[in-house]
Amino acid sequence: MKVNSIIVFVIAIITNTSFSQSVSTEVVEDFVPSSVNQQGKLYPQVNSQGRVRASILAPQANKVQLDLGGTKYDMVKDEKGVWTGVSNPQDEGFHYYQLNIDGASVPDPGTVYFYGAGRLGSAIEIPASDRDFYAMKDVPHGLVSENIYFSKLTNSFRRCFVYTPANYNTDTKTRFPVLYLQHGSFEDETGWAVQGKANLILDNLIAAKKAVPMIVVMDNGYAYKPQSNTARPESVFEEVVINEIIPMIDAKFRTIANRENRAVAGLSMGANQTMRIMMNNLDTFSYYGGFSGTSNYPSADAIDVNTFLDGKFKDANALNKQIKLFWLGLGTKEPSPFPGSVGAFRTMLEKQGIKYAYYESPETAHEWLTWRRCLNQFAAKLFQ
Repeated sequence: MKVNSIIVFVIAIITNTSFSQSVSTEVVEDFVPSSVNQQGKLYPQVNSQGRVRASILAPQANKVQLDLGGTKYDMVKDEKGVWTGVSNPQDEGFHYYQLNIDGASVPDPGTVYFYGAGRLGSAIEIPASDRDFYAMKDVPHGLVSENIYFSKLTNSFRRCFVYTPANYNTDTKTRFPVLYLQHGSFEDETGWAVQGKANLILDNLIAAKKAVPMIVVMDNGYAYKPQSNTARPESVFEEVVINEIIPMIDAKFRTIANRENRAVAGLSMGANQTMRIMMNNLDTFSYYGGFSGTSNYPSADAIDVNTFLDGKFKDANALNKQIKLFWLGLGTKEPSPFPGSVGAFRTMLEKQGIKYAYYESPETAHEWLTWRRCLNQFAAKLFQ
């Protein structure tokens, strides 16, 4: 993983520094179990204000807290040893959280576990007002399959998840365009299909005829060259995508195997990775989507010499002809440095005369609701 990606992640955490906070008294008592609870579990719960109520049996514990969004909320123990606590109102969308029991941070046993923040842990879903676009509906559904392969570049077995649209298995003569879609820092290839609900977003778009039926490939962005334990890991993810994943997908699935029918996109760290993949392989892709990209993007000041990707951003006319869609998205509440980085990058694009599309997700930060909305907007513009 690149150092500047780590710095960005740390800065994002610092902007949400943890502190203990009591809850205001005006709590609406209309709590219901979270949609991402384990089957039959009553807690955690969410109310109409976006508050979260957590509960856990820990009779021997001395102090238990709900750690949500960087804020720790003290929980109260009853006579049966059950601790319960309520958060302040949260933003709409998907949020990782944990419980802190006598100083030890642990997952909430009431929720389904998700891989994020570099670990399997709990999450809460605060119902979004526009959640219809990723809702489970009575429409034809595609298939998400697990594909295991051996990577010679990393000398290891890897896997990707592949979404095929609902008509893939029924319309056996049709070939499909492909979107290669990447996760962010400290997440993995499960992120887009689980937290991101990418398959449901595509199902709903395709059913409404708002998007072209397409294949979506979701791989793990952490790929390193084999070396000794003392050497610094060297990322070979770009090489894995170009030399191993794409040939495998084209051989195994009915793809339209040309640049006009390939797109690449990613969120946060994945936005930066896919930016380099795209710009170094303009003969392979013709659509790019960057969701919440960071300081790895070049700025207007840095582009006046051939310092970024061999100066490919200097020839605006060539890029405008080669790239059918250059798309950027961001949440309006993203912490620094995300807005500044994307803003500087947009200034560079405008200075160079490079055409691009831009979207802002209202009232969301560096989180999955931002990226779900980005995918919904981006996918509808692909392969038209």
